[in-house]
Amino acid sequence: MSTGTPMAHYAAARRVGDFVFMSGVVAVDPGARRTVTSYEDIPTKALAPLRKLGYVTGQMSVDVFEAPIVAQSWFVLDRIRQLAKEHGGEMSDVVKLVQYFRQLSHYAQYNRVRGLFFPGEPPVSTVVEVSRFLPGDDVLVEVEATMYLRK
Repeated sequence: MSTGTPMAHYAAARRVGDFVFMSGVVAVDPGARRTVTSYEDIPTKALAPLRKLGYVTGQMSVDVFEAPIVAQSWFVLDRIRQLAKEHGGEMSDVVKLVQYFRQLSHYAQYNRVRGLFFPGEPPVSTVVEVSRFLPGDDVLVEVEATMYLRK
């Protein structure tokens, strides 16, 4: 999996004063140019924490339904963590998230995964349901983040 640069012509993040504004992140692996749809699409280091949440069961009849949103949630939040680090911050510096879902019912799984990335106080949050995303209908979640650097 490659984090790479955005697949379109825009900045992934921009610092303005003490703030870093991150563009919406979707679970598309820019190296492979395809959407994350399964647990096999995320690093193996992600699987143990997801198992502790009750995901990655190894049961096809369960994983086939949960894996797309759980894997995409992990991928998107990990990319935000990478962007934060690239700009001199960490997840605890993220003060606001705007989360867009194709199906609002996916918020429950996403929220549990989000707890892995924000174990303390979660950032201010907005949740919106939308009809579709670019680059395609298999993208289930997009998250944009704002980070405040006190440094």
